[in-house]
Amino acid sequence: MRDALAGVVWDALRPVLADRRLDIVDAGGGTGGFAVPLARLGHAVTVVDPTPDSLAALERRAAEAGVTVTGIQGDAGDLGELLPPGSADLVLCHSVLEYVEDPAAALAAAAGLLRPGGALSVLAANPVATAVHRALAGNFGEARRALADTAGRWGEKDPTPHRFTPEALTILLAKAAFTVGEVHGAGVFADLVPDRLAEADPDGLAKLERAAAVHPVLRDIATRVHVLAYR
Repeated sequence: MRDALAGVVWDALRPVLADRRLDIVDAGGGTGGFAVPLARLGHAVTVVDPTPDSLAALERRAAEAGVTVTGIQGDAGDLGELLPPGSADLVLCHSVLEYVEDPAAALAAAAGLLRPGGALSVLAANPVATAVHRALAGNFGEARRALADTAGRWGEKDPTPHRFTPEALTILLAKAAFTVGEVHGAGVFADLVPDRLAEADPDGLAKLERAAAVHPVLRDIATRVHVLAYR
């Protein structure tokens, strides 16, 4: 099911990646799920991640793929201190804004890394989908709280500090002086259908996710919101 979600993001990134070698920073890139394939395409990729174990796994994964990926230990909010300004053509910020203390500061740091015309790829959890999932589990009060809470949290035990609707994410990006481009939903059906059905027809599920990603209604209830924004 993760492949179906990732496919939506790769489709959105493809036009940005075309025709030239890019300097790419993957903030919170972990073990290299995006970084290593990007390096295999010929791009220069740097992963910034706070976890030493993830960076060690990234190094092994890159070596197995026969590519070089630079790993730097640090937080997304400290990008400006870790890398030179104006040194990137593309910054990935996938499943990061949910966990940083100050999402606006993290976006400002990402903006500082980008050259003029550079792109930012943001993937973030959606509170509407969280409400749907909590309701399907019979937790109706938690579903209601996820919809009402400004951070999209369903309660004190919720492990995710922030979630963002498409509207909230685009407003946050605009405040960081980004021009918002395409908005997609990633994971409309993949987290809802039973595993046995998803595993029986993964290609069909991937095609359905691609169609739902741009549907004007379904997009807004996806598990994650994906936005491409530009400097």
